[in-house]
Amino acid sequence: MTSTIALPVSLAEPDPDALTFNVENPATGEVVAKVADHGTDSALVMLREVESAGLAWSAFSPRQRSDVLMTAHNLMIERRADLARLISLENGKSHLDALGEVSYAAEYFRWYAEEAVRLRGELFENPTGTNKVLVSHEPIGVCLLVTPWNFPAAMATRKIAPAIAAGCSAILKPAAETPLTALAIADILEEAGLPDGVLRVVTTTSASDVVGALMREPAVRMISFTGSTPVGRVLQRQASESIMRSAMELGGNAPFLVLKDADLDAALDGAMVAKLRNGGQACTAANRFYVHSSVHDRFAEAFAARFDAVSVGDAADESVACGPLINDAAVAKVQELVDDALARGARVITSARVPAGPGSFFPPTVLVDVPSESRILHEEVFGPVAAIVRFEEEEEAVKAANATEFGLVAYLYTRDLARGLRLSARLQAGMIALNRGLVSDPAAPFGGVKQSGIGREGSHEGLLEYVETKYVATDW
Repeated sequence: MTSTIALPVSLAEPDPDALTFNVENPATGEVVAKVADHGTDSALVMLREVESAGLAWSAFSPRQRSDVLMTAHNLMIERRADLARLISLENGKSHLDALGEVSYAAEYFRWYAEEAVRLRGELFENPTGTNKVLVSHEPIGVCLLVTPWNFPAAMATRKIAPAIAAGCSAILKPAAETPLTALAIADILEEAGLPDGVLRVVTTTSASDVVGALMREPAVRMISFTGSTPVGRVLQRQASESIMRSAMELGGNAPFLVLKDADLDAALDGAMVAKLRNGGQACTAANRFYVHSSVHDRFAEAFAARFDAVSVGDAADESVACGPLINDAAVAKVQELVDDALARGARVITSARVPAGPGSFFPPTVLVDVPSESRILHEEVFGPVAAIVRFEEEEEAVKAANATEFGLVAYLYTRDLARGLRLSARLQAGMIALNRGLVSDPAAPFGGVKQSGIGREGSHEGLLEYVETKYVATDW
């Protein structure tokens, strides 16, 4: 493999007789590559390979597993620009956002390289003194990792890294829209020394059939899924059939609260990151902006001015700040939510320009006077639209923020730390960004409450998702 990544090396010599599907650039509609379209039979062959390789991998020392991950981290950083271009090519993400994602994704390899050698157990005497309690952690076995299209590198490494660190083997099923980044990461891991068969990537347009078939196999002991809540519910039901471990990172509908004593410049900076990172196509994206009436007009006017200045276009132009949505269906969904809000009385105070011609673009838009019954306040937007709501009392804002089935992340701006911590305790979310527009961190436990998921990714807690705890009663 060369030091430059154009397309994953696994695509260099495609099987002319294999079924394939097209990967398209959402900014232009052009076909980027053809990728193998695996069915259930092919996936089950991969499973046998992964199961066999996993037995040997689980016997590797923690240091050996750590070294593979650290080498993979270094390779990703070395090839950061090329990986970013690949992400932009298949995902449409702006070049700056793509560069940020590669750095973030690589950090999971470094974090779990360090965690791999720190998976400690316990030894203690039981309270009655009759025996010793020895607790250890063992790899859970074959893991099925299902990732979305919006962060094709980070969502892959966030799952692969702890699985490898724990001594598990895995099948990665990336989204059909963005399989190239997953294949490139698999190539990097192979170059970093990961033994053949420990990780396999199954690319497919028949996701439900392939994932369902794999989940019915006794060898698969864990599924980690990032995606929509409706699909998560289906997978959770399937996992229950075999009492399979499941970790689900699902949908979000993040509120962004700006209190009357907030630093408005800081809040605006944070709002731009929380709303427009990846064009709003993130489960952590701020969707609903609740702004105190005393600062509402100033915030809305300044926010609109910043939105109006956002450059929208193809990430091939590295000056572009906001790329396209993933496809035309996504554009139609966002437009539907905006139209519903406008029909109920909301107003558009700015709508940025989008390029003429092909591409799944939607203009960054700010809405004000959004009625509480508007769908855009209750459904995940997944686009560059900010809906602003005025509030008078903190209680009103907290009640509105919690009025959702989701509970992934909430954003809160106030100069009063005591007030911020007090309200953080009342907000129903697994993560709170207090005076920050970015919450994701490999060292921190990422996950939500309510319908936003089960389990945590990142931190030491993320490693524990991939192990079984064994207790031995003994004495000497």
